[in-house]
Amino acid sequence: MDDERRGTTADFFVVREWEVIAGRAIEDEDSNSGRKVVVLGETVAERLFSDTEAVGRSVRINRVPFSVIGVLAGKGQTMNGTDQDDHVFMPLDSARDRVIGRNPANPRSVTGVVIKVQDGADMSETGEHVRQTIRQQHGLSTGLEDDFSITNLTEMMQVKLGASRVMTLLLATIASISLLIGGIGIMNIMLVSVTERTREIGVRLAVGAQRRHILMQFLIEAVVLCMLGGIIGSLIGTSGAILAGAVGDLPILVTPTNIILALCVAASVGLFFGFYPAQRAASLNPIDALRYE
Repeated sequence: MDDERRGTTADFFVVREWEVIAGRAIEDEDSNSGRKVVVLGETVAERLFSDTEAVGRSVRINRVPFSVIGVLAGKGQTMNGTDQDDHVFMPLDSARDRVIGRNPANPRSVTGVVIKVQDGADMSETGEHVRQTIRQQHGLSTGLEDDFSITNLTEMMQVKLGASRVMTLLLATIASISLLIGGIGIMNIMLVSVTERTREIGVRLAVGAQRRHILMQFLIEAVVLCMLGGIIGSLIGTSGAILAGAVGDLPILVTPTNIILALCVAASVGLFFGFYPAQRAASLNPIDALRYE
């Protein structure tokens, strides 16, 4: 099996709040007795047993048979893109004795510890306490560097959120510039349309059309142009997202709300940039407009 194999204790699933959707989790008795049992992540269970029942089946790890006692609920990917469900968990001593091996210098050593703090606790203070405790256990005197690392998920999340905010701001800036350029283009098109249809506007005013009718006519035309562009853009964007998701095996979510919001923005751009050409058309003098060549 190429999936990552991990030896752990019964408390691991409690700390990680990892639900078992089939069978049971590893218990203290499994660790104390050195039982050859495993709990599979969702990805591993689907890959090995497809739609069949995984609990009660047997898997071989390093040619050693292990009984499947449970399947975990899916947790998805971590912030660095690692699939959390592509793991096989077994009792710690069973992993040491039969799969991973023991460190001759320290047979009870572990490669990592997961710690969960109470809600509202100071993560920085807790991390410092953990750091000092491990330094004491490792016999590190003052002045010596740590021979271990501590990962604070809260700090990692803050870094990720900061990067996400920067990316969001960048995309918003690019989108704003694109809307500005597109709006100026719409305004120029409408100004050209007003110039080319000056006589038509004069005729309409001469036969009784109100200036508000001319204003609404050109505003509606500007909004329709922008809405058509928004619809085409939404179709291209949705198709591109679906294609990228299919090629890269990435989860893609395109909701009707997002599409409606995009169309509303397009309509707003049409109203804003179409108002000046429409106002200019509505303010034409009928006599001058009829004389226009």
